[in-house]
Amino acid sequence: MIVRRLRVGLIAGFAALSITAVSVPAYAQWIVFDPTNYAQNILTAARELQQVNNEIQMLENQATSLINQARNLASLPYSSLATLEQSITQTQQLLAQAQRIAYSVTAIDQAFTQTYPQAYSSGTPSQQLLADAQSRWQNARAGFQDTMRVQAGVVQNLDSTRTQIDALVTASQGATGALQAAQSGNQLVALQTKQLADLTGVMASIARAQSLDAARQLETEAQAQAQMQNFLNYGAGYQPGNAQMFH
Repeated sequence: MIVRRLRVGLIAGFAALSITAVSVPAYAQWIVFDPTNYAQNILTAARELQQVNNEIQMLENQATSLINQARNLASLPYSSLATLEQSITQTQQLLAQAQRIAYSVTAIDQAFTQTYPQAYSSGTPSQQLLADAQSRWQNARAGFQDTMRVQAGVVQNLDSTRTQIDALVTASQGATGALQAAQSGNQLVALQTKQLADLTGVMASIARAQSLDAARQLETEAQAQAQMQNFLNYGAGYQPGNAQMFH
């Protein structure tokens, strides 16, 4: 419809130009105008303009896609890994400060060989029995003290844990891309792992204290049996002999 109107207008213009050309002097040049060619040029220009618009729209879409990809690849601005590592290190240091019998297979075997024998012989001196009993009591007491120290350290970490949880949840809710959401989720998993590590340390310290106390009770029974045997083994008894009372 637009092309038809354009053609009608061009024909009318051509007629006007023809009339004007008749009245001019003979030496004037004629202006040649092809309405069909002009209409085709207009259509070609319109098609090229539409193609340019399509290319502009495509570039805009590509730019939007790149922006979204940049958001997905953007790192989370908040990290709690340093704080988590510090908390785990504190718990490890408390466990490493275990008194007397440490968390070492070699130290445990050596202590049980010296202080926790399977049985005492009937000729074991009373001083050695008393010294071993005192050493076992000190080991049990140190074990309970170490347990309470580890528990106190874990309780002190609760405030830091709560702060990290709040910060990570806030960061995950405000994540702008897939990478930020994944990183916040990974840090929450790391926080849970740290809590499991603290719980493992507490359970290990409790089990150590209970084991030391149970070993002390078993050795107390063995020591009591040895002392009973020493008491009953009073020798050959009374033997009559010659006695001179007066010179």
